[in-house]
Amino acid sequence: MGNQFRTAVLLAAMTAFILVIGQLLGGRQGLFIALIFAGGMNFFSYWYSDKLVLKMYGAQPITSGEAPELYETVRILASRAGLPMPKVFVIPQDQPNAFATGRNPENAAVAVTRGLINLMDRDEIEGVLAHELAHVKNRDILIGTIAATMAGAIMVLASMARWGAIFGGMRSDDDEGGLGIFGVIAMSIIAPMAAMLIQMAISRSREYLADSTGAAIAGRPDGLARALQKLGAYSRTRVMDANPSTAHMFIVNPLSAQRLTSLFATHPPIEERVARLTGSRPAAPPSSDGPGRRQSEGAAFWDRLSE
Repeated sequence: MGNQFRTAVLLAAMTAFILVIGQLLGGRQGLFIALIFAGGMNFFSYWYSDKLVLKMYGAQPITSGEAPELYETVRILASRAGLPMPKVFVIPQDQPNAFATGRNPENAAVAVTRGLINLMDRDEIEGVLAHELAHVKNRDILIGTIAATMAGAIMVLASMARWGAIFGGMRSDDDEGGLGIFGVIAMSIIAPMAAMLIQMAISRSREYLADSTGAAIAGRPDGLARALQKLGAYSRTRVMDANPSTAHMFIVNPLSAQRLTSLFATHPPIEERVARLTGSRPAAPPSSDGPGRRQSEGAAFWDRLSE
């Protein structure tokens, strides 16, 4: 019931932002149009947002014949977690990262980047996959996927409101429901920021839970802890080609190299996550300059995967 309640709150809050922007765009008529738009977005988010996110990143579906090691690892971990076998995807990007999506365990998907396969050893990949399956088991992948889709819609509408105000297409202060150009511009900035804050609050709390649940699924925390250290080192120096509205879905923030402030951080600090997993202060993260032999092995695996 906890995640169901959070999903309802998320949808209500983001729907409210869409309605506010609709009111700014066209008074009562704009509010009515925005209400229809919000209803359509809610429906779309529930049924299709996972497919949209996977397509956004060019994720390629993988079968047991194409990547037997990766596929078998997911199958074993899903069995341990008491979950149906999810679909498995590989994202053709070099920054190591991963996410899970889908509206429920029966329709879940796990996606990992080419860079993650190149960088991680078997135990570390197992830890990352267990973390993502923990999101599925804890039933919080829907709320993350909905947040990504709704936040994206709010950003588009806010941009429309801002440019409409600048070029004189907005209602005046005397019009019904109008706030004037300065009020519209202010709200077009505030609404996306508020949507982002909702995403951040939800994401940060669920990452700790997914770490602990994932360690339990994998049977030990050290693989995930090492993987997080490597992921943190790489994410601080290499920006992934990622949409900010989906950043909260990944195991680590794909935009960390942009030096976002802690207020807008999509994830809790890597050091704190590792410390909670290991029960001690983590060692210095490995250098991001050369992952060594494992990278060569991962590259060979990716070559086989692409054949």
